[in-house]
Amino acid sequence: MTMRIGVVTFPGSLDDGDAARAARIAGADVVRLWHGDPDLHGVDAVVLPGGFSYGDALRCGAIARFAPVMESLVDAARGGLPVLGICNGFQILCEAHLLPGALTRNQHLHFRNRDQFLRVESTDTAWTNGFTDGQEILIPVKNGEGCYVADQRTLDQLEAEGRVVARYIRGNPNGSQRDIAAITNEAGNVVGIMPHPEHAVETLTGPSLDGLGFFTSVLRALAGASAGAHAGGHQ
Repeated sequence: MTMRIGVVTFPGSLDDGDAARAARIAGADVVRLWHGDPDLHGVDAVVLPGGFSYGDALRCGAIARFAPVMESLVDAARGGLPVLGICNGFQILCEAHLLPGALTRNQHLHFRNRDQFLRVESTDTAWTNGFTDGQEILIPVKNGEGCYVADQRTLDQLEAEGRVVARYIRGNPNGSQRDIAAITNEAGNVVGIMPHPEHAVETLTGPSLDGLGFFTSVLRALAGASAGAHAGGHQ
């Protein structure tokens, strides 16, 4: 059975098409979700894409957090639905309190757009199970407010619980504390990442194919969950 990945479009989203393409390349059926529609249409996972939702008015992700689609998504995520927030999507997940901390203005106050090396720190999430611990990957980063910050207690907790999913290596593009590029919630189904895996899924346009692993990982996680549910039903 082909899994269905929903990709949300907000006013100001600009990477929703790329995210949808990445999901299709990975082998998923893609369902386009609209910010004003609370119906998730029975999808198996959701991607919150990069861009400038609602023009980044007030604060990045601050208005998107109240979109009708997010009301349904927050409940579904707390119930175990896999959700990946990329760049602005990461900001929205923090604003919605599905992930701790916040994304603030880059320390050097400049927009950064470059290919960035990351080290995968956790393969225990729905979106990274296809990688190996410590694997180095290369995907683009492009942000002006990508500096991850949190209080020391939260940072220590993320470290102790293995919830830092990826770190910047060979240079930190935005000053994120502890070089954090991606984190997950306690259950491992919600991941926020500042760099853009959806821009590294084809040799023609990406610096690598490393980003594809995020999308194939969630399909693998969903297939495993489905197989487990069927096995449980036959006992």
